[in-house]
Amino acid sequence: MSAAREHEVRPEVAELVAKYGMRRAGARPPIVTYTRELWQRRHFITTFSTANNAVGYSDSILGQAWQLLTPLLNVAVYYLIFGLLLKTSRKIDNFIAFLVIGIFIFTFIQTAMLGGARAINANLALTRVLHFPRAVLPISSTLIALQRLLFSMVIMLPIVLLSGEPLRWSWLLLIPAIALQSVFCLGLAFIMARIGAKIPDTSQVLPFVLRTWLYVSGVFFAIQTVANGRPHWVKQTLEANPGAVYMQLVREALLTKPPSHPPYQWTLAVFWAIVSLVVGYIYFWKAEEQYGRV
Repeated sequence: MSAAREHEVRPEVAELVAKYGMRRAGARPPIVTYTRELWQRRHFITTFSTANNAVGYSDSILGQAWQLLTPLLNVAVYYLIFGLLLKTSRKIDNFIAFLVIGIFIFTFIQTAMLGGARAINANLALTRVLHFPRAVLPISSTLIALQRLLFSMVIMLPIVLLSGEPLRWSWLLLIPAIALQSVFCLGLAFIMARIGAKIPDTSQVLPFVLRTWLYVSGVFFAIQTVANGRPHWVKQTLEANPGAVYMQLVREALLTKPPSHPPYQWTLAVFWAIVSLVVGYIYFWKAEEQYGRV
């Protein structure tokens, strides 16, 4: 019997299926239904991400301390290279706080994208045994990245204060800035989760892409200084880069004299967050039936 014959549905069966609203096992549900199923699992997502974050450093001697030590070591290395050797600290007030904010905020994007790229393949046993919206996995990986960012702020904010920055009401803008960046990162995680599920080597190539993005996002330098004397579109492109946008919003909130930025930064932040989430969510949902196939 041919494969087409095996999967042929008799007319009376098709009629019953249509009458009672039945659908094929494992079939992708409509996006509204899919979103509703995700919401119903919100408590599981929170618990799952918290547990995975705790387990992530269980094999190391220092454990959760690496969530603080890793960005701090990066700050030390980048300060030595860019601040002291390459002198990118020129014309930047409070370069230490400027650099710390840049590294900690961009690390959030890096962690979310890398976690998204591994989200499906790292949980294949789960996807093959249990039925649940696969979007649970990239959402969970993004929550892990957010938890690590919030944990690292235990170090970032005191460093900013100790560097001479006063505690001001503008610090409250940190909340909407991080919220918008979280939405943006979630959209990226959805995109990377689908690509990573199809191409396992994505998680090996991605660090090189992220390192390039890091270098053009103004983590170590003021964009207007680098763009000075170059065509205007260069400065506009660098400032519109979402990696720089969210970083600049946090610097604007925490620093007394941050480098100048265009007045439409908040508009760009909202734009990138919405576009990333909508495109990423739909892109991931369309391949729902492919995740976890044996």
